[in-house]
Amino acid sequence: DLSSNQLADAVFECLPVNVKKLGLRDNQISSVPRGVAELKSLEELNLASNRLADLPGCSGFPSLQFLNIEMNLILTPSADFFQSCPRVRELQAGHNPFKCSCELQAFIRLERQSGGKLFGWPAAYVCEYPEGLRGTELKDFHLSQLACNTTLLLVTALLLTLVLVAAVAFLCIYLDVPWYVRMTWQWTQTKRRAWHNPPGDPGSVLHFHAFISYSERDSLWVKNELIPNLEKGEGRVQLCQHERDFIPGKSIVENIINCIEKSYKSIFVLSPNFVQSDWCHYELYFAHHKLFSENSNSLILILLEPIPPYLIPARYHKLKALMAKRTYLEWPKERSKHALFWANLRAAISVN
Repeated sequence: DLSSNQLADAVFECLPVNVKKLGLRDNQISSVPRGVAELKSLEELNLASNRLADLPGCSGFPSLQFLNIEMNLILTPSADFFQSCPRVRELQAGHNPFKCSCELQAFIRLERQSGGKLFGWPAAYVCEYPEGLRGTELKDFHLSQLACNTTLLLVTALLLTLVLVAAVAFLCIYLDVPWYVRMTWQWTQTKRRAWHNPPGDPGSVLHFHAFISYSERDSLWVKNELIPNLEKGEGRVQLCQHERDFIPGKSIVENIINCIEKSYKSIFVLSPNFVQSDWCHYELYFAHHKLFSENSNSLILILLEPIPPYLIPARYHKLKALMAKRTYLEWPKERSKHALFWANLRAAISVN
């Protein structure tokens, strides 16, 4: 019994090889040196109240059965102790300042595998660090495998990121987000240029009663029916048609925005051809933007031909919403109803 002295690690170099019970309690031992003479007869070893930072191995103590290592400085004890010390029947390792982290999970599992070899479990085994877990018994401390396995965590995070990126990319393609971003940018740039115009600039006042948006495939109806019936006779309507009113030198998008801004109303000639035209979609987008930004009632829909729902692309959700919520004028096939159609259209434009 060499307890309560100031002995250090060198004490293991001068012990009788046939000692069976060794008490080194309350000393200054910080580690059990490797390579010292084997104590083949040693069965009980008391190293309580020293400065050990981990459990010692049994390479020099092949017959060790009882080990007391209480009240040392062990934060995360090794989990392979019982593998290196197969003959140990009882281990007293309580009252150490255990750090409850992922590294301690293996030691906690070791208690379940040891079959009750840890003396004083669970009351003597309590978390000291971190501050938030101080006083928690080790048996109540649990972390998920994902939190403790860095590789698994990285793989999971990578997979989730890939899934998120794929989902966002799919939604962007399905909802045509890049197109909307590009169009919003064009609209913002045109608005910015308009704000910089001097007061009284003619570009900021209304020039037309209505802007016409139509597919080139429906241009014959527009030129032969719509324009002649609205621009002639009593209550003449001044229409904005892209072929004659777009300003050369400006981009198509800028011309569309300017013409919609200069028009009191926007007339859309809807047909299966319309939904297949990208430019018609641009015009509808900007007119719809104006409708909400100015809180106006500037859209007039003319259904030239029925449009089956399956023909309307997903990105035309604004058109679907407009057709579902707003009343539209349907071009009658019977010539006898044409006069009523033009009267209703003029009333919708509300020319004063």
